[in-house]
Amino acid sequence: MHLERPRLKGGLKLLVLYLLRESPMHGYAIMKELEERFGIPSPSAGVIYPTLAGLKRKGLIEVAGGGTREKKTYRITERGVEYLEQHEDELEETLRRMRIYREFRKLGGDELVKAFRLLFERFESLSGEQKEELSKVIKDCAKRIRFIVEFGEGI
Repeated sequence: MHLERPRLKGGLKLLVLYLLRESPMHGYAIMKELEERFGIPSPSAGVIYPTLAGLKRKGLIEVAGGGTREKKTYRITERGVEYLEQHEDELEETLRRMRIYREFRKLGGDELVKAFRLLFERFESLSGEQKEELSKVIKDCAKRIRFIVEFGEGI
């Protein structure tokens, strides 16, 4: 269960192209921008560098400056700009989801994720009474969330 970040699939490459359209960056700067601007917690090098390599293979970005792998500066190509323009609707949807995700995290989503992670880790060791109490809390929380979303106020 991956509650800590939204599923991006093609959205990640769009976000990377979006950032590079603004200015050339190296991989680490891209990771930091994804975290700071979109709330993606600690995007890993194991995700970013293969994404950059794929974008480079497709001719959507190019290396603007030499150096070590971590210090290569990437910039968007004309083909990359055209790709972003052709996928503008998908980019806007990805940006919208990232804004929602970031706000959700600010509302306490991170705490909710931590609590569920702990619950899943220790679920088998919980007593019947603990599970019964958790059932009440989860159902009440879900009910209150639905009520607030549907009617704009708490129960």
